[in-house]
Amino acid sequence: MTRQVALVEDEAAIRDNYSDALQRQGFVVRSYADRITAIESFRRELPDMAIIDIGLGDDYEGGFELCRELRSLSPALPIMFLTARDSDLDTISGLRLGADDYLTKNISVAQVIARVLALFRRIDIQQSDVAADDVHRVGDLTIDVNCMQVEWKSEKIDFTLTEFWMLNSIAKIPGHVKSRGQLMQDANIFVDDGTVTSHIKRVRRKFEQIDAEFDCIETIYGMGYRWNKK
Repeated sequence: MTRQVALVEDEAAIRDNYSDALQRQGFVVRSYADRITAIESFRRELPDMAIIDIGLGDDYEGGFELCRELRSLSPALPIMFLTARDSDLDTISGLRLGADDYLTKNISVAQVIARVLALFRRIDIQQSDVAADDVHRVGDLTIDVNCMQVEWKSEKIDFTLTEFWMLNSIAKIPGHVKSRGQLMQDANIFVDDGTVTSHIKRVRRKFEQIDAEFDCIETIYGMGYRWNKK
């Protein structure tokens, strides 16, 4: 299966460079220079992955807005930021909007390609490991691994790929503490501890949006996180 990667980058030389590298890996690349053109295309047909710069010409935070719009179209679409902006605030903002990865342009093209391939491998491995009846219930929580759907008190909550697998890891054995390293392994992603923390905060916030009293994900300082069955 040939996969389509959308590349949203306003600088033509950089866009062509990454596009050529992705095409050499066998991907079909759809390139865009601005947010409006990209989102109009995505509304017609979603790619298999989106790689987005934050600043798109005069649209200083256009990539953030595009990520937000993409998440409304697909909760599970893999989204990666690739940008020159390396502040903690930008990184946290990107992850809070639902990106699965955040890379800065000071890394090599080879490293970018490696992260793209790793993200697709993660999807393939997780899909192949799914059992036909893999539905987990604990208290008011239901996790359907087949459909990658989560319900809390019978209300559906949409999570990104990373958020879904981290939640599944924590809730699988209530009361058992999962370290950040174990969460990365179970989600098949390798990032720093701060990034894991940002993902967990976003997971909590999504539960709290429909249940203000939600407190089932407990932080065990110096150790990790656990699911407390109520």
